[in-house]
Amino acid sequence: MKLLVVEDEEMLSKTLAKGLRMMGYAVDCAYDGEEALYLYELNQYDLMILDLNLPKLDGMEVLQNIRSKDSDFRILILSARNSLEDKVSGLDNGSNDYLTKPFEFKELEARIRSLLRRSFTTKDTVLTCGCLQIDTAARQVWFKNQTVELTRKEYALLEYLLVHEGEMISAEELIEHGWDSEVDLFSNSFRYHVHSLRKKLDAVGAENYIVTQRGQGYRLQCPKEE
Repeated sequence: MKLLVVEDEEMLSKTLAKGLRMMGYAVDCAYDGEEALYLYELNQYDLMILDLNLPKLDGMEVLQNIRSKDSDFRILILSARNSLEDKVSGLDNGSNDYLTKPFEFKELEARIRSLLRRSFTTKDTVLTCGCLQIDTAARQVWFKNQTVELTRKEYALLEYLLVHEGEMISAEELIEHGWDSEVDLFSNSFRYHVHSLRKKLDAVGAENYIVTQRGQGYRLQCPKEE
């Protein structure tokens, strides 16, 4: 999943981005309100973490601008504005959640997981396709109760495919939601990770789960188990 962190404090922004990348998310950073809207229009994000005290354009204006044309995009406000009025205003203007500073990173990550599950209409942290299971909280994968050890990128690819089970997903969309925007789209990184993911699934007997259709993309299917 790909996140946009909108935070003008550079050190905090880099710390958040580093921690979220370690959890397997692709992360872009914006340091003011105008840059936030520019990146939002340019890329496809699954969720935005939005500070309110921003230069150039206040975070509340960013929120209102996005909500005027997109009611589904997930926005989590992360702000030092901690009064009841601020929280009510943020939620009333369309944020999906509101977390005040200072905060614990584990709580932020849990709220992100909750919002992403909600956006895909599932409340369970465990996603299942046939004998393949993903625990989105623990970021662990099993096939027939056998653990499948994946890298962060391999996990991100598999999770996105499983969330969109049965849909044909283009390589461009997988890259858009699994890599930071600075990635070279013409590099072999994406193909390498898809090949590696397939190889690991094949090794545990899940060789028929990822289907490739030339020129269209990839689809996760649930074959009938023996």
